[in-house]
Amino acid sequence: MNTDDVTSQDSLQGSALGRFIAVIPAGGVGTRLWPLSRAAAPKFLHDLTGSGSTLLRSTYDRLGPLAGKHILVVTGMAHRDAVCRQIPEIDDADLVLESEPKDSGAAIGLAAAILHERDPDTIMGSFAADQVISPDGLFHEAVREAIHAAAAGKIVTIGIKPTHPSTGFGYIRAGKNLGVAGAPSAQAVVEFVEKPSEDVAQEYLDSGDYVWNAGMFVAPVSLMLKHLEANQPELFAGVQEIAKAWDTPQRDEVKARVWPTLPKIAIDYAVAEPAAAAGDVAVVPGTFRWDDVGDFASVGRLHSAKEVKDVTVIGEGARVFTEDASGVVVSDTKRVIALIGIKDVVVVDTPDALLVMHKEHSQRVKQAVDALKASGDTDVL
Repeated sequence: MNTDDVTSQDSLQGSALGRFIAVIPAGGVGTRLWPLSRAAAPKFLHDLTGSGSTLLRSTYDRLGPLAGKHILVVTGMAHRDAVCRQIPEIDDADLVLESEPKDSGAAIGLAAAILHERDPDTIMGSFAADQVISPDGLFHEAVREAIHAAAAGKIVTIGIKPTHPSTGFGYIRAGKNLGVAGAPSAQAVVEFVEKPSEDVAQEYLDSGDYVWNAGMFVAPVSLMLKHLEANQPELFAGVQEIAKAWDTPQRDEVKARVWPTLPKIAIDYAVAEPAAAAGDVAVVPGTFRWDDVGDFASVGRLHSAKEVKDVTVIGEGARVFTEDASGVVVSDTKRVIALIGIKDVVVVDTPDALLVMHKEHSQRVKQAVDALKASGDTDVL
């Protein structure tokens, strides 16, 4: 390759990085983290790792070296004040407020449409507000690869190399290497796979052809919207109408009228899976540590909290006594909690709700939340 070719390639890659804008969908209640995470204070507003920073703020800071202040946050109207306190530097025009939850298809679709209105050459990256990732350097490497693959005309997902046969995550089956300049590990996506049984998950792990679907997407906004229009024309028309009014005085009126009419669908079903079937999706494997903090077992694993004789204790001023016990205690009260002769327990103590369970049942907290909702006890949700 001659010098002119190298210069041209470097210029192309620099141009791709310069087109990048990040989007942070900050939604969901995190029902498996009840009673700590609730509708009014979902998990992304909490410091669940003991880092001194909430999950949302950590996500924003992690994206800074890639996007600068070119970051949109999509969240619920109820969380506006809390989000602005945690990210005071965000501009009002970059804060997309949902009047009601409509799933990731509408949230990411509207962000793509707004960015397309501002600059149709934008490459967007969508990164959930409630994930724990380290080290930042490896994450940045993967995103830069994804940006270059997106500039080559792909919707790119960043998959996580599995460390165990998890049944709690969806999987992505990777195919041939695409040979994209600046993205040496980018591969074609053969298919998205729903959460498997343990035996099937082990087969995926053994094959080496599958990665966990972490819900991270990097794509040209024009390509995202092309597939959204083809597969969800009603949703596409709605987000387009809102986006055209976004940077005008009509923003609030149009959003209030159109948003409640939008269909509820996940971005995986609205765009990613049909785009993969059309050959338009690539995957970049991420080698960084990743956790979606889906339950209290993961909180105990991730939190750099003090340990009291094999019990991880989370909560400022928590008062815990243990004897021959292990597990996790999350305390939001000054009540004394004594654990004696009990192993792998999870205790979550808040002023109006108490959760006690064995750690292996951490995924079943959602059932309690569903039961409380059905019985009308919504004051604690």
